[in-house]
Amino acid sequence: MVKICCIGAGYVGGPTMAVIALKCPSIEVAVVDISVPRITAWNSDQLPIYEPGLDDVVKQCRGKNLFFSTDVEKHVAEADIVFVSVNTPTKTRGLGAGKAADLTYWESAARMIADVSKSDKIVVEKSTVPGTAIADLFNPDRVLIGGRETPEGQKAIQALKSVYAQWVPEDQILTTNLWSAELSKLAANAFLAQRISSVNAMSALCEATGANVKQVSFAVGTDSRIGPKFLNASVGFGGSCFQKDILNLVYICECNGLPEVAEYWKQVIKINDYQKNRFVNRVVASMFNTVSSKKVAILGFAFKKDTGDTRETPAIDVCKGLLGDKARLSIYDPQVTEDQIQRDLTMNKFDWDHPLHLQPMSPTTVKQVSVVWDAYEATKDAHAVCILTEWDEFKTLDYQRIYDNMRKPAFIFDGRNIIDVDKLREIGFIVYSIGKPLDPWLKDMPAVA
Repeated sequence: MVKICCIGAGYVGGPTMAVIALKCPSIEVAVVDISVPRITAWNSDQLPIYEPGLDDVVKQCRGKNLFFSTDVEKHVAEADIVFVSVNTPTKTRGLGAGKAADLTYWESAARMIADVSKSDKIVVEKSTVPGTAIADLFNPDRVLIGGRETPEGQKAIQALKSVYAQWVPEDQILTTNLWSAELSKLAANAFLAQRISSVNAMSALCEATGANVKQVSFAVGTDSRIGPKFLNASVGFGGSCFQKDILNLVYICECNGLPEVAEYWKQVIKINDYQKNRFVNRVVASMFNTVSSKKVAILGFAFKKDTGDTRETPAIDVCKGLLGDKARLSIYDPQVTEDQIQRDLTMNKFDWDHPLHLQPMSPTTVKQVSVVWDAYEATKDAHAVCILTEWDEFKTLDYQRIYDNMRKPAFIFDGRNIIDVDKLREIGFIVYSIGKPLDPWLKDMPAVA
């Protein structure tokens, strides 16, 4: 029986291994991590991460051919293929600070594999382009495998290909050399983020001219050469990969003497930061240029709907911006815990990408932040509502009820363009929706960048 071991039981390792176990019943899969609480959670009814469909997959396989363990060395020693899905945070000091990947955890995993191995191993650096994890793993557009152009390297590529070929059509499994695979992954995320920054840049121009960004992006997306995906204007992109991969790309360009190419890709992140700042400025400027001591309801904290993942979520920067102006925040997200929200709001930049046991254990709580478990509780007595994640439930809330229980004038700032602007204006709200014609009130109070 082929044995696979995955080091790292996070957002990449856990779901990937669960799907491999489900699709390859003849393979024994072990997911290992030094974090006892995380492995305990994977072995419980309350998994440590939320992804649609993940629960079912884990429950079908756990204890049969899928195991979660803290006995890292035992499982690595027994494995034929070792996946490494450990943290690769952006460096905060030293050579390449602010751009390069910190490979400390990767190197220690590699050294441990070398130390405990008594037989040949295929070592796989597992990375993923973000999407809906389980659906994407079941039906990937492609699986990209890069390896050395040596007889051993080609043999390793074929062995890994035979695993994925048990459910992925062979013509969707691409094989390349190492650098092609690395740059393909970085480029895919950079291109996706670039599309979001492109439509977000247009959203600012739409507001300035009276155009509607939804109409513009729809018209652009009907061009078959461009297509409609990733053209929704929003408060900004988030997730673990986009910013990190672009910074990596920038660093690689700089190291190879390509400063113009590096500058080009930096702009994608600059526009994303600009969009988040613009949103905060719009909120403050609209509310008589101060949110000090005013209650602001934050609906949604995850970086996108249908996940509990808050890594690099735009909500962090928006909340920090509002807190900087002394607002009181009441936050509701159906899948994100109070502990996670407080941790995110008190951590330094890039700290999130270190293993949990190396993050500050009991972060100081932000006193002006309360986390509630109901949208109506969050919005009660609030001066404003900011929608920062496109959860479906936010589309069907009773906004008349919300309006009745808010302070007046009642503001809604829709950072995801999911609400019916006209309906809400009829109720009495002053509405700001990204990239849409401005409410007369907002025209009189221009947001200062």
